[in-house]
Amino acid sequence: MTTLVVGASGATGRLVVEQLLAAGESVRVIVRVVPAFSEETQKHPNLHVTQANLLEMTDAQLQAHVSGCSAVVSCLGHNLTFKGLLGQPRRLVTDAVRRLCQAIEHQSLGAPIKFVLMNTTGNQNKGAGETISGKEACVMSVLRCLLPPHVDNEQAAAFLQNEVGHSSKAIQWVVVRPDGLIDEQAVSPYKIYPSPIRSAIFDAGKTSRINVAHFISQLVLNDELCAQWQEKMPVIYNV
Repeated sequence: MTTLVVGASGATGRLVVEQLLAAGESVRVIVRVVPAFSEETQKHPNLHVTQANLLEMTDAQLQAHVSGCSAVVSCLGHNLTFKGLLGQPRRLVTDAVRRLCQAIEHQSLGAPIKFVLMNTTGNQNKGAGETISGKEACVMSVLRCLLPPHVDNEQAAAFLQNEVGHSSKAIQWVVVRPDGLIDEQAVSPYKIYPSPIRSAIFDAGKTSRINVAHFISQLVLNDELCAQWQEKMPVIYNV
């Protein structure tokens, strides 16, 4: 099987690529800057790298990249720099998700393509009835004003919920929401919940990037697991 990964130059995206390759998957990546993969990963015969700005690619180019794929994974995010947080493009994730989904719909043939979006616990799944305290809601309102990337994450997930929704026969989507990201060397025990079990603002948990990558790769590789979380926004925490 073949998976397209965007955001592969990020800390979590690189781990997703490595885990998919280790499982025997053929992996395509679209990156503006070729990431610092390990030497083994760089030389892997099943890795195919396209160096380009995804948002500047033509519709035909994107359609060619999703053609033949059984899954698309987005680990796109904004760089933690002044320009990355406040500069353009303000809707990097949302625009990329929209264009990739349009490319998938155009290529729609046979079985639906899995679409896994890495998001954040700071994004409520209102469709599942999630609520937060008034105090937390005030903080989130401030974050929406000060940090455009947070709004971008919300709108990207909302696009999958509201625009792709339940009616698409071409896309089987899952939005993965890790809590506070940390680095660990190996996969460790973790748990998946339908909704947050703690406050993302006042009682944030920890989730290692490698555990997020493991869960995402399992969604790609395991049809039953993906069906379990289809059209949902699971939350992942380290045990």
